[in-house]
Amino acid sequence: MRLNHLNLVVSDIAKAIGFFEQHLGFTCIENRKDAIGVLTNEDKFVLILWAAKLNKTQAVSYPENFHIGFYQNDQEAVIKIYEGLKSAADSLVFDSEPRKLRDTFGFYFHFDNLMIEISVLPA
Repeated sequence: MRLNHLNLVVSDIAKAIGFFEQHLGFTCIENRKDAIGVLTNEDKFVLILWAAKLNKTQAVSYPENFHIGFYQNDQEAVIKIYEGLKSAADSLVFDSEPRKLRDTFGFYFHFDNLMIEISVLPA
C-alpha cells in the first residue's frame, strides 16, 4: 500500500503554496479560489492544502509533535535547504541548526503551525 496524498490545514493558501513551491520542490497543479491548493512533487506525491476558513472554527492546530518530513540524499542537501529557509522572510521558527537526529542528520522548523522535518534518508 502506498500513501498517495496528505491534506494539511493552513491559514493562508497563497502563502503556503508559495512556500512549498519555493522551498520544498512542489508544484501547484490546482488552486481553487485560495481555498484549496493541490500540489505535487517529482515523486508524484500529492499535497493538499486546505484553508482554515473552510473549517467550522477556522482554527489551525496539530497535536504536539505532529510533523511531516522530507528526506534528502545527503547532508549537503539538508544544509542547502536550511540556508535557503534561514534567508527566507517567511516567519519560520527553527528548533535547531542541522544536527544528528536519531540515526540521521537534519532539522525541524515550523511554518504556519506545522512542524516540518528535513533530514537525510537513513542508511
